[in-house]
Amino acid sequence: MRWLTRADRRLIFSAPRPASGFTSAMVTACGLRLHVRQRPDAEGTPWVLLHGLAVSHRYLMPTAAALPGPVYVPDLPGFGHSAKPGRVFDVAEHADLIASWMDVAGLTRAHVLGNSFGCQVAVELAVRRPDLVASLVLVGPTVDPAAPTAGGQAGRFVRDLLWEDPRQLPMIATDVWDAGLGRVLRTLRHSVDHRIDQRLPLVTAPVLVLRGEHDRIAPAGWTAQAAGLAQAGRTGEIPGAAHNAITTAGPATAAGAVMFVRAAIPT
Repeated sequence: MRWLTRADRRLIFSAPRPASGFTSAMVTACGLRLHVRQRPDAEGTPWVLLHGLAVSHRYLMPTAAALPGPVYVPDLPGFGHSAKPGRVFDVAEHADLIASWMDVAGLTRAHVLGNSFGCQVAVELAVRRPDLVASLVLVGPTVDPAAPTAGGQAGRFVRDLLWEDPRQLPMIATDVWDAGLGRVLRTLRHSVDHRIDQRLPLVTAPVLVLRGEHDRIAPAGWTAQAAGLAQAGRTGEIPGAAHNAITTAGPATAAGAVMFVRAAIPT
């Protein structure tokens, strides 16, 4: 099992205060105010990180801080510090909103890294706006077609908890409180309705599918299948981690992502 460090926990809860080179910005896209945790001034290809179902930018920060170059970590609408619209967005609507924000921010050909539900948004973004995506890194992608229901995903989540660092609980509780349980459950329904397995073959960018060694939500068979569905897909595994490898094994996740993009997109 991977464990959060004290520095990780400070970084996770730092917004909106500056920390480790990151600051917070509020940006309007599609008429909604989005909170973006960002380190925009570094040189290189930008990274855009997309969070999962019930969480926010917070749990992505250990990976974000370990990545090189400019890094942007938006809170999806309804989550974290972003505005709370009256309706719950589906996967395609989240992808369109991220595309609109990237246009406003002047971000093109970014490396897009998603975790869990964020992988679905990332894939949809790459299909709908390939001009915005240089590569995709999918960490623990949902939804495995072998467990295509809300109940199936919930059962896998419970089993995954046995391998997660319990020190994540304050972060998860804060994120669920910010979003509201109703929004989380309705987003779960949108997640299981979205067929990532049918969308992956349409992605033209190179794709890396990563999983934590003990991830019970995205098992090895599914991540291998997902990589095989992509036009240019590879797989990798993060030793000792579970589904939230981006939180508990941030440096290892970032290292795997960087190694992949350097090999897939030579400079």
